[in-house]
Amino acid sequence: MQGELVGLGHSIAASTVWKILREAGRDPNPPRTGPSWSAFIRSQAKAVIATDFFTVDSVLLRRFYVLFFIEIDTRVVHLAGITTNPTGPWTTQQARNLLMRLKRTIRFVIHDRAGQYTRSFDDVFTAVGAEAITTPPGAPQANAYTERWVRSDRHELLDRTIIWNQRQLRLLLEQYVTHYNQHRPHRSLRQRAPAGKAIAAIDTAEPIQRHTTCAGLINEYRTAA
Repeated sequence: MQGELVGLGHSIAASTVWKILREAGRDPNPPRTGPSWSAFIRSQAKAVIATDFFTVDSVLLRRFYVLFFIEIDTRVVHLAGITTNPTGPWTTQQARNLLMRLKRTIRFVIHDRAGQYTRSFDDVFTAVGAEAITTPPGAPQANAYTERWVRSDRHELLDRTIIWNQRQLRLLLEQYVTHYNQHRPHRSLRQRAPAGKAIAAIDTAEPIQRHTTCAGLINEYRTAA
């Protein structure tokens, strides 16, 4: 706007333009064309998966890196792998393993700027027609679905468990992922589990049984068979 005014013969400071706009209740930076990030995610949810790492420290001070993927529309989580050395080739191989068992179309995969997400990792998804989207630095909200799952995992399982070794960690995480996908209710899914069966009416006279999982840390309730 300042440039247009100068071209018309009116010399005015950029700060003056900014002040006038602010007083008029107008943002000097107009909204960009195209949907917002949240709107993009909602519109493309059925074809988007996101991925991330989180770390777990054992009682023996050994750090494990856990790689997982989450389907945005269904919230189904896939435990990809656990390692003490998350190299680029290792991460790329876990992506190949995922695509071998994933029976759905993917258009976008979202990940952060961690060094493990190499060009070869992105190429795995490019080969099936998907586009890799890298989130901005220092913006965890851009990958909010993975951040939320890690929070649930830590709050419900890992913060209440002493981890001794990788074998124990894998067993617990596999059980938690099964619980999360097949039983744990989600408000965004109308209190259904991501991969669980539809809610069916039951006879209130049928007894309810409690089942434990994840070394007894989590309870599940089902009608008696």
